[in-house]
Amino acid sequence: MIGYLHTGIEKNTEVRNWTQGVTFVTRADYLASFFNEAAYCMSVERLLGATPPPRAQAIRVLLMELNRIASHLVWLATGGMELGALSMMLYGFREREQILDIFEFITGLRMNHAFIRPGGLSTDLPDGTLEKVKAFVDAFPAKVDEYEELLTENQIWIDRNRGVGILEADVALGLGVTGPLLRAAGVPHDLRKQTPYSGYEKYDFDVATKTAGDCEARYLVRVKEMRESTKIVGQVIESLPDGPVMVEDRKIAWPAQLALGEGGLGNAPEYIRKIMGESMEALIHHFKLVTEGFNVPAGEVYVPLESPRGELGYHIVSTGGTKPWRVHGRDPSFVNLQAMPHMVRGRLIADVIASVASIDPVMGGVDR
Repeated sequence: MIGYLHTGIEKNTEVRNWTQGVTFVTRADYLASFFNEAAYCMSVERLLGATPPPRAQAIRVLLMELNRIASHLVWLATGGMELGALSMMLYGFREREQILDIFEFITGLRMNHAFIRPGGLSTDLPDGTLEKVKAFVDAFPAKVDEYEELLTENQIWIDRNRGVGILEADVALGLGVTGPLLRAAGVPHDLRKQTPYSGYEKYDFDVATKTAGDCEARYLVRVKEMRESTKIVGQVIESLPDGPVMVEDRKIAWPAQLALGEGGLGNAPEYIRKIMGESMEALIHHFKLVTEGFNVPAGEVYVPLESPRGELGYHIVSTGGTKPWRVHGRDPSFVNLQAMPHMVRGRLIADVIASVASIDPVMGGVDR
């Protein structure tokens, strides 16, 4: 299972500048693109000593929590299909499609966005974004109710999941397992609460936990997490601050981003034409930032966050240049898969299907 999808993402980042690296890490766990972008950029920002503006951090939270819901929907849809609940496949992808439409409206892409950048975001939200997001979060809780009506009390679903794939808390901790697998074993560990980042401390949400540590518990935890993520997104919409979405540092941000301020990059070509005619120095600076990138002070850092599958972090080493010396991602799918032998030992072959589905591994993140 491990080693058949290696893409060389980590090594590719080492021959690109710091901003270009986002384009690669977003493709690792392709169901959690924004989480990879944010974890990588937070590590670069730690080395730079830079703090993104409040608006940029709030938008990051909004995007990550929508991404968490979309990722859990894929898990629920495909996991349901693998156990015979074919209707769940249709329902899950139905709502995920709406989230991907929102992502496409914001970034121009449905996946692999490269929208989060060191220092903030590539651009601000387009007009009409908050209305689209609010329409989704207002309707989504009723959809989750449908999922639970279909599965939670369904005797076939219960028989296939209850008491199957048990992972005890002490075993999970010993293996380094994180995320819904750990919380379903009774350990309320969530980096959004333990070590808040991007302003998560401002939002009211609960950490979903169960104690059985089986496939059913992991299902219930993820369903609860979708509800809690919806609550967080709603709070972001209500409290989204005004202001820029990129640090006001000419050593990091493109001049076009700074000059346009809240106007976004929609008029960037106009600004480039302006500096071409008025300031050769500004044009050269913009050209060098885009092509060569910015220098990051020498140092070593690891910054984690809570992805849909658990602790995702990037260990980055800089020698002081425009490119990283080493980039390594701590992907939760790789670590969580180590629990599979314990979960399936002595069980039926059919239980292996349910157990692997409940881990929710994404092999793009395993083989980086």
